[in-house]
Amino acid sequence: MNGSESADRLAAIRARIAAAGRKPEDIVVVAVTKGFGVEALDAAASMGLDDVGENYAQELADKWKAAPPSQSRRWHFLGRVQRNKVRSIAPAVHLWQGVDRLAAGEEIARRAPGARVLVQVNIDGHESPGAGRNGCAPAEVPGLVERLDGLGLDVRGLMAVGPNGPPELARRGFREVSALADRLGLVERSMGMTDDLDVAVEEGSTMVRVGRGLFGARPVATTMRR
Repeated sequence: MNGSESADRLAAIRARIAAAGRKPEDIVVVAVTKGFGVEALDAAASMGLDDVGENYAQELADKWKAAPPSQSRRWHFLGRVQRNKVRSIAPAVHLWQGVDRLAAGEEIARRAPGARVLVQVNIDGHESPGAGRNGCAPAEVPGLVERLDGLGLDVRGLMAVGPNGPPELARRGFREVSALADRLGLVERSMGMTDDLDVAVEEGSTMVRVGRGLFGARPVATTMRR
């Protein structure tokens, strides 16, 4: 993985953020290392990116154990975590981004009291995760936020994954998530990935999750279980 090439890609990401009308320094770029080797962590560090994200618990656990210790690295868990996987990664995770049900929150609170979490909102319009993206229905978000807060978790904000297709398809959903976060008094909005981060930033994202846009095409398909 070429460090200078990755640095150029980060510069391009920050240029897109600026073109979307925001200051690049106000947007957290989470380097998504899913499917890449431990060398992706070194590449992220060389770019000054301390926030790294993984979608699968086993992959996060493996990289956390294999990578040299870092005082600055912050691990984000981006997937819909299974309760039986929480224990293995709880000591590493800085921010749980995919919490969409109370059962997961209860296990996180048990294994990592006071943990930082984001509630994932389903903006695909599907009623169940099996039909489309994971996430809590927008109408159910306030109740889940209240319950997670009651568990002692630090609910920082909301997270959403845009629908497949042209980036513009995500605009309405991202706008609704930002408005919902405002109503709930939540600061963080993790919205936008490589293809649709421009729209997400325009609609109020504070955090974008970028893998391919930083590291190029993933070398192998990621099939690890969560």
